[in-house]
Amino acid sequence: MRLAGSLHLALLLALTSRASGLNIPLEVEQPPTIVTQTSGPIIALPFDNVVTIRCEAKGNPPPEYRWTKDGQDFIPPHITTNKRDLTGGTFVLHSKNLIQFQGKYRCYASNKLGTAITEEIELSVPSVPKFPKEEINPLVVKEGEPVVLKCNPPAGVPPRQIYWMSIGLQHIEQDERVSMGTDGNLYFSNALQKDNRPDYCCYAAFSKIRTIVQKTAMAVVVKSLKPDNESANSSDASPPVRIPGLLLPSGVQTEKVLLKGEELQLECIPEGFPTPTVKWMKLGDKLPTRTKFLSFGKLLTISAVEERDQGKYKCIAENSAGEVDHYFDVIVEEPPKWRTEPPQSQLTVTGSDVHIKCSVGGKPPPDITWRRNGEFLRDDPEGNLRVFDDTVVLHNARPEDSAVYQCEASNSHGSVLANVNIMIMNMPPLILTRDYQEYAVILGGDIVMNCSVFGSPPPNILWAKNDTLKPIEGDRFFPFHNGSLQIISAKKDDSGNYMCAASNMEGKSTVTAVLDVKDPTKIVNPPQDMQIVSGTTAQLMCQAEHDESLKSTFEVVWRKDGEEIPLSSKENSSVQKFRYFVDDGMLQIMSVNLSDQGIYTCIARTSLDEDNATALLTVLDVPDAPRNLHISEIKSPRNISLSWIPGNDHNSSITEFIVEYGENKWHSGRWTELQKVPGNQATAELALYGHLNYQFRVYAVNAVGPGPPSEPTETYKTPPAAPDRNPENIKIQGHLPHQMDISWEPLLPIEHNGPGLEYKVSYRKLGVEEPWKDHLVIRHSFVVRNTTTFVPYEIKIQSRNSHGSGPEPKVVTGYSGEDVPAAAPQDIAVEVINTTLLRVSWTPVPPVTVRGHLGGYNVHWIRKWSLLNPNKILNVRQSLSFPGKRNHAIVPGLEPFSKYTLTVSVFNKKGNGPRSDMVTFNTPEGVPGQVHMLSASNAQEDSILLGWAPPRETNGILTGYLLQYHLINETSLEVVDSQEMNISGADTTQWRLQGLEGGRLYQFHLCACTRAGCGPPRTQEANTITTELPALLNISSYVSDTFAKISWTAREEQQDSQLYVAYMNNRDGNWWISEAVNTSQSFHIIDGLKPGTVYTVRLMAKRLLDNASIFEEVIQTRVKAAKGQQTDFSTQGWFIGTMCAVALLTLVALMACFVRRNKGGKYAVKEKEDLHPDVESQGMNDDTFCEYSDSDEKPLKGSSMCSLNGNDAVGDSVSRDSLVDYADGGGEFDEDGSFIGEYSGLKRRVSVSEPSGPGPVTA
Repeated sequence: MRLAGSLHLALLLALTSRASGLNIPLEVEQPPTIVTQTSGPIIALPFDNVVTIRCEAKGNPPPEYRWTKDGQDFIPPHITTNKRDLTGGTFVLHSKNLIQFQGKYRCYASNKLGTAITEEIELSVPSVPKFPKEEINPLVVKEGEPVVLKCNPPAGVPPRQIYWMSIGLQHIEQDERVSMGTDGNLYFSNALQKDNRPDYCCYAAFSKIRTIVQKTAMAVVVKSLKPDNESANSSDASPPVRIPGLLLPSGVQTEKVLLKGEELQLECIPEGFPTPTVKWMKLGDKLPTRTKFLSFGKLLTISAVEERDQGKYKCIAENSAGEVDHYFDVIVEEPPKWRTEPPQSQLTVTGSDVHIKCSVGGKPPPDITWRRNGEFLRDDPEGNLRVFDDTVVLHNARPEDSAVYQCEASNSHGSVLANVNIMIMNMPPLILTRDYQEYAVILGGDIVMNCSVFGSPPPNILWAKNDTLKPIEGDRFFPFHNGSLQIISAKKDDSGNYMCAASNMEGKSTVTAVLDVKDPTKIVNPPQDMQIVSGTTAQLMCQAEHDESLKSTFEVVWRKDGEEIPLSSKENSSVQKFRYFVDDGMLQIMSVNLSDQGIYTCIARTSLDEDNATALLTVLDVPDAPRNLHISEIKSPRNISLSWIPGNDHNSSITEFIVEYGENKWHSGRWTELQKVPGNQATAELALYGHLNYQFRVYAVNAVGPGPPSEPTETYKTPPAAPDRNPENIKIQGHLPHQMDISWEPLLPIEHNGPGLEYKVSYRKLGVEEPWKDHLVIRHSFVVRNTTTFVPYEIKIQSRNSHGSGPEPKVVTGYSGEDVPAAAPQDIAVEVINTTLLRVSWTPVPPVTVRGHLGGYNVHWIRKWSLLNPNKILNVRQSLSFPGKRNHAIVPGLEPFSKYTLTVSVFNKKGNGPRSDMVTFNTPEGVPGQVHMLSASNAQEDSILLGWAPPRETNGILTGYLLQYHLINETSLEVVDSQEMNISGADTTQWRLQGLEGGRLYQFHLCACTRAGCGPPRTQEANTITTELPALLNISSYVSDTFAKISWTAREEQQDSQLYVAYMNNRDGNWWISEAVNTSQSFHIIDGLKPGTVYTVRLMAKRLLDNASIFEEVIQTRVKAAKGQQTDFSTQGWFIGTMCAVALLTLVALMACFVRRNKGGKYAVKEKEDLHPDVESQGMNDDTFCEYSDSDEKPLKGSSMCSLNGNDAVGDSVSRDSLVDYADGGGEFDEDGSFIGEYSGLKRRVSVSEPSGPGPVTA
């Protein structure tokens, strides 16, 4: 029973909160409880756009809201109507017409179980303060009389401050005689002449609304006591003495009532002459220590008054004429307040007695009003409800007594209100904790498993493990009064299911909790202390182990000196917002600086636990600048000692100090290194130049690098002196034959040591005993004229200034000026090594004729002409220089089979000497260059036609060609068989290669040859065709100005095969390919051609531009006649007759040809070759021959031809009807497939499909 009672009490305590009393879960039906409300009066400021009045309540069912304004029902203009929203009682008033909403508001939150109400909320909307417009007459007083200037400031939003100033915003000076009262008026104890002024202005400032208003200016006229006829020089007439009086307050005694905690202000402003002083006292007691006297002693203030501060206070104003006093009766009161805390909500069972006590205090004592659900409550002696002033008693409470009871206590200073929820109910246990709630704890840690239960009466709670009814016992298990179970130092075998059972007289309920004991998180690879150079990247490793089930919550956090580091992932590293990146547990600090030095803590944590490890990061940086530089002389003013105090080395020892100097005479603003000093030394002995104004600075260097320099020293002046050294790097040159140019490296300006620097130049011939010739110069060069050509001299140069000469100079040797060589090499001989290389030899010239330093020999040669074409004079000149003393040279880069001339000359620095006698020689023949072009076409089953162009560089007389061809395995690309043959005849450019295998890939290598040998080969590949591919006979073409007709005859077995017609404009190299054409059609028309243009036409078995074409031909369209002429000819009858006659003659001629053909004659097709010389090389080269200009083989819509380079298709510019004659007429062919006849007047293009021999095809 004792345990049950204690649990009952614990549950009641658990269900009670300080703020809102009973805290019942919202799953249980309950009356409304106010959770948020607007407190205190609301003052709407002018710049407030909206005013929000809040009322939020919780309850089950959700409460509904209503409002009253000044005791009357009020419907807010803007309110949330969603009953599920806790803010449903809040409404918003907009600034427009806000004045109409002034008043006192109260919120009612109701559901079926009761109504909760709020305290009254007063909304005030102050108007914009302003002074009334008025005319104020001047205030005229006699000198010595009191004056009161009334401000009467307007009301407004506090705080309000009053200022008295002039129109020019100058403050009115205040003192014991003149001061402003707390009411804002300006009081003069006595008026003086200096108070005369017309612009006394009262300003009222309202800081909260940022407003200042000004009252109309007032004038004060003080009448002098002097008679009008009395001169200004007469003795002063002082105002008469008057005993003190009080301008404020009036009467003998004032009652002052204020609230506890407010500031007490008592004010006495006297009048009289002389100006009275004010003293204060408290009757029967001392003034509190918090008392302050303001306004020159006229205002007494006591902050935060307490009840002991009340009593009688007295002020006394006195002067030499007497005194006056005033009494203040101070009363301290306070508004209602709870003595301990507001009455608490209660939950109890049916039949209990309920006591609600409203313990409240205040002064005067507050009146207590009781309500139930917002309605006033009356004492009911005959029922179970009794009201005893501050207590309400419910005898033998029933469920219908459940309601919200309100206690409101009020006095003249305010009110307090409490809502008390009284719930009378019997209810079985309701477990609010979710069933099978999962809990996790780290091995060795503590865990609390919840079992939140609600019931009436409060239930008993029992914990058991794994569905056993045996209560849990042990030193590590602690059940709490609120139903929770704590386990300390959890072990692995603590994992499992735990049952929480709750029961009371109304019933029983259970819930299961699942506990999982996890492995701890542990750092296995902690970060290590490290040193890092500033500006580089630091890497701190931190790898940890954790329970695998906590992987989703595992994270590594880094802190520096206790502060968490903002991190950025590598994926976000392009945005340089942070310098810290974490990847796989490694912290990377980019561009480390000194601020990054510190202690870094790695925290590996999961949702349950964490582990940490620390490391010290030391940042190495360049040293700070030295400071406190000091100069002291040692032996002379030009030998000084410089000392300094080193700066911070930033964790890297200083290795050296660099002393720099600056001077403002020669190099103002520039600093130059003067001396290096070891890092363990902070002084330097410096040797200085004379006649300079020095400044010095020092910077330190460590392993990281040089640090910033120190502040420069004060200027240090050195006296002038003679130069310390002579010029160096003396150069002796001879630009002209009879003079010697001497130059040297001058002294630096700072080395002058004084004014008037000049140089003494001395010279004489070497090996001749003669006196030195001296010259003084200012420049750093000197010219000795009228010398013998190329003679050695001794020279010395000494520096001097107005303070003396430098040390004795060193003697150097040089030569006078050179001249061009006087003689040419002799005995020139040449030896031709090969077709491009030559060896030339000569007898060197005598040294005396060189007349200078020998530079070497120049070889000059001229290619006169090629031996292939002696009539074409070339005269190509070339030369090579060979330095030094020599008698032969190798000359490269000659052209084979050419006539040359050659000369040799010697040169020195001055130039070339005369050339030697000319020698003539020839270079032998060489191997030719690569053939210009190689093509393979008209492939048959056992043969391929090869065509080529001769090499551009023959390098001799062509004797023929060497052809090598290989059979290639198309799968492995290996050579299966190889053959070689010589083609005689330099003019041969075509060859039909017979005896090949059908449908196989061949590789051809063709070389041009001279008597010297064969040149490099050109390679081409092609396929022979298979028997399935069309084998066409009698292929011919007819060409007009804008179209071409290609005709053929197919063998009977190939009547239903397909082929493709392709053509290329030789100017642009772009191919067009037709759609598939049936071989039985016997012809194909290519239209849309350009007049007067050369085209290459191919017939192909595949829609691919390879070398295995059935037929290839070069054609040229005719030049189109003028339009007018065409029209005239076509409309004349005589033209038609003429054409018929021509057709008849053509027919006769063709018949004659046919007869001759049958007799074995052949027709020459040389006409075609003359018309198109080297046609196979037009518009193509060996690299691009037969290649597509666009890789996409896309047929063009609307045309039988498609462009391979993406250009628009050629338009169908020829009427199909006009070609009927050509399509149907056909030609006649003899038995071997040769072309016999076509229409007269047309140029014929003939290509024989079966050439009779391997040479160039002719007919």
